[in-house]
Amino acid sequence: MDNAPDSFDTNIIVIGAGSGGLIAALIAAAVKAKVTLIEKHKMGGDCLNTGCVPSKALIKSARFLHDVKHSDKYGIKSASAEFDFSDVMERVQDVIKKIEPHDSIERFTGLGVDCITGTGKITSPWSVEVNGKTITARNIILATGARPFIPPIEGLEQVNWYSSDTIWELREQPKRMIVLGGGPIGCEMAQAFSRLGSEVTQVEMAPRIMIREDEEISAMVEEQFVSDGIKVLTNTRATACKKGAEQLLVCEQDGKTIEIPFDAMLVAIGRKPNVEGFGLEELGVTLRKNTTVETDAFLRTNYDNIFAVGDVTGPYQFTHTASHQAWYATVNSLFGQFKKYKADYSVIPWATFTDPEVARVGLNESDAKEKNIAYEVTTYGIDDLDRAIADSEDRGVVKVLTVPGKDKILGVTIVGAHAGDLLPEFVMAMKYKLGLKKILGTIHIYPTMSEANKAVAGNWQRAHAPQFALKILERYHRWRRGKKSKDSTATTATES
Repeated sequence: MDNAPDSFDTNIIVIGAGSGGLIAALIAAAVKAKVTLIEKHKMGGDCLNTGCVPSKALIKSARFLHDVKHSDKYGIKSASAEFDFSDVMERVQDVIKKIEPHDSIERFTGLGVDCITGTGKITSPWSVEVNGKTITARNIILATGARPFIPPIEGLEQVNWYSSDTIWELREQPKRMIVLGGGPIGCEMAQAFSRLGSEVTQVEMAPRIMIREDEEISAMVEEQFVSDGIKVLTNTRATACKKGAEQLLVCEQDGKTIEIPFDAMLVAIGRKPNVEGFGLEELGVTLRKNTTVETDAFLRTNYDNIFAVGDVTGPYQFTHTASHQAWYATVNSLFGQFKKYKADYSVIPWATFTDPEVARVGLNESDAKEKNIAYEVTTYGIDDLDRAIADSEDRGVVKVLTVPGKDKILGVTIVGAHAGDLLPEFVMAMKYKLGLKKILGTIHIYPTMSEANKAVAGNWQRAHAPQFALKILERYHRWRRGKKSKDSTATTATES
């Protein structure tokens, strides 16, 4: 790294304007560094344009239709809704357009970021070529994200298939739909399309959907899927596609071959980091076995001045994790000569926005067993919660893992309505090392779903009440009931 220029055009070049890149550029500009942000497609990246935002907009419409269909649980004998699938999909685009200004070139330019639309190619550790012009920078931050992984299924190119990037092009609702994959994206989309009226078959090669969650958690979601009419096929591996009189997905299931007819198929089996085509190969930036960019604890690559954040490096593929990493990468790149900060992954929350929602932070039982970490489990059934009952959302669980004999939280999984909104109390508790006793001692508004958090803390407290002390108290109160004394003698006030 002895061939660095004597001077630079900018302090930081950020490649990619998704969550990680936007936050990196924003932080750099906020501390008055000169920063150049390069994006070849759309500002906002996958989250705004093809991921988090459109999927949640679609889920909301689907949930509304589900509630109309099941209006009887709210005491309404019947209700109906007329809709056009294309209008629902156009609403999704309207939602994107409404949020677009938050991530726009105009906004970031106004905040002091030099935004360039084009494909950036790294030509040296200190330079990037874009639109025929070379820009030099003291540091480079890679925030190029990831894209859907498409497996080499024989005949796939002959059939009508979509990825999580292209599914938003649909304007005619498929009558029969296959969702290939049982992870978060596959589960969210399977339920949404089912509730919109498609006949959905979900195909997952693992023994169950949502394989990263504990078995009983996955089972709660699958039970709802079956209730919604989704045909869930686990231990089922897609091997080929056929197109004749109709389109067929050929699968292996329990040693047998089955064929599933469909009109459209969503392939949602994972994401692949974007590491090709912008100079990493030529520069020799080191990749891991899973093809993510290898970084150290400070988010540096094998070049000290080139950093990576978000899906392109992992280890988590969440929008909020990319933003989290962006702070470390930006601060380390600008001020690392004074102090470096290790990226902190100790408390990473996430949620899958199915109905019921599943939200988690820290360890679950599967993780704890795999890592041989001792734990206790405390649960609270949301079917007992007053607000959940009033809302006819009385299903789910709050499941907390703690250090044996202590209230220190190792991890929390919540299943139920608004699980993602309930989790942050535990996230903050874990981040700042507060135990369940602190949650129990905090006033929660009645009646709200958040009382479930206090209730599970109460369950923990009751399970750990000191039995010897309680027996002494019981004897004390019995003695107090049987003893006449000044403090137990009733007195009558006399009029003066």
